[in-house]
Amino acid sequence: MTAQPRFEEIAENFELFDDWEDRYRYVIELGREMAPLDDAQKIPAHKVEGCASQVWLVPSVTEGPDGVARLDFRGDSDAMIVRGLIAILHALYSGLPLREAAAVDAPRELARLGLEQHLSTQRSNGLKAMIGRIGDLTRAAA
Repeated sequence: MTAQPRFEEIAENFELFDDWEDRYRYVIELGREMAPLDDAQKIPAHKVEGCASQVWLVPSVTEGPDGVARLDFRGDSDAMIVRGLIAILHALYSGLPLREAAAVDAPRELARLGLEQHLSTQRSNGLKAMIGRIGDLTRAAA
């Protein structure tokens, strides 16, 4: 499976930055570009456990023009860096057929960005929790 075009764009942009501070600001900017969730969607059923920040992921499955069920989700967090991480995950997963979404090797793809080396342990654990939640949602929808 090849990575999503938007994720590839993010990975290419990461390569343009010389230091992590610039990448960090870019991740925050990605989070700022996302539309926030309505408060009505910030419910316990959408909350991701295991994150230091408050994180919500709201899944949806839509049928594409080819008749194939595809994953989408919206997300939000009270931390801007985490909103950016949600935006990166959205770029990686959104629009994929459920089978392909379930097969995404997120740690391998995200390793291309060097995130693990620069996120705190709590943020890394939160990112893993979000990836796990997306996997759970994908399997439940399949």
